Amino acid sequence: MGSKALQATKVYRHLLKAVKNHIGKEDHKRHFRDYILQEFQNNRGLLDPASIQQKLKAAHDYTYLLNSVHHHKELLLSYNIAVDRSDEMKRMLGKSASSVGLKLPEVYEA
Repeated sequence: MGSKALQATKVYRHLLKAVKNHIGKEDHKRHFRDYILQEFQNNRGLLDPASIQQKLKAAHDYTYLLNSVHHHKELLLSYNIAVDRSDEMKRMLGKSASSVGLKLPEVYEA
């Protein structure tokens, strides 16, 4: 495996991880992952080094964008800037509960 293939694999894995973490892995959001998979498969036989670098840079930049937007949103929430904190608190409690193997109960409104 050449260095270009290793670089492509690294970019691909980081992009899929960012999509999974920041967009989600539910079935109705699967089209994001499928699109990335299809693009990488379609460009597998690309031979032009400039075109390969351009596509890898675009994938890397999109990964960076996803991570940055997520980080920016977390900063806004932490500084309480025009955002409802109840959903954020529920998410933080859910993360804390799942880290010890528990699950928050669903709240039913009648």
